[in-house]
Amino acid sequence: MEWDQKEMPFTEHLRELRQRLFICVGTVFGIGILALWPAQQLIPIIARTYFPGTTLNAFGPADAVWAIFKFAIYIAIVIGLPVILYQVWMFVVPAIHPKTRQAVYIYVAPSILLAAAGIAFAHYVVIKRVIGGLMFITGTIAQATFGIESTINLVLLLFLAFALIFQTPVIMVLLARIGLINSGMLRTYRKYIGFGMLVVGAVLAPDGSPITMMLLAGPMYVLFESSIWIIVLLEKSWKRSAETP
Repeated sequence: MEWDQKEMPFTEHLRELRQRLFICVGTVFGIGILALWPAQQLIPIIARTYFPGTTLNAFGPADAVWAIFKFAIYIAIVIGLPVILYQVWMFVVPAIHPKTRQAVYIYVAPSILLAAAGIAFAHYVVIKRVIGGLMFITGTIAQATFGIESTINLVLLLFLAFALIFQTPVIMVLLARIGLINSGMLRTYRKYIGFGMLVVGAVLAPDGSPITMMLLAGPMYVLFESSIWIIVLLEKSWKRSAETP
């Protein structure tokens, strides 16, 4: 199969980049406008779900407006992600070998499913425990008064963090497919990677507790180990495929 890489002038690249950025920003902005009303309705639901009996406060005239706006932007990015990824992909695809393009297409669906699994894990396992730990620590030294903007940001960031953490298998398998890593390398550096995940969990744990640290680092390591075994199995088929004329 002939590689259809094409040379383009630098100014043409800039023109194309500007056009695709315009489409991405326009998509997010348009969906964000439509999401303002749903975001306004969802914020009280989030407050009741994760902060029962707690009143969210606005410490400035624009706090509630900013919280709604940021929530709408999060919704717009999630809904508009296929358009964003498509535009990014169409910009870089001419410089990528066809075999690598096929690999990316194959891993799109698992990526979406893993993101949904990460959000579900955050909802059912992580967020309430993290918030409970934070409220316990706060209660020992101060009277808890929660601002709407910072409170909603915390919940949305935890959702986003776990949606990204659960992308580990897709990212590792894709890197292995294009030859940047392999199962032998991952096994060699397994203990160092595991220690690094513990450090990341400790840094990201908002309440600094060992339980929250493990809730963050644990899924990363389980997904990392699962990825090694997936790569081991796939490497055999990749080898056979490479040997087939």
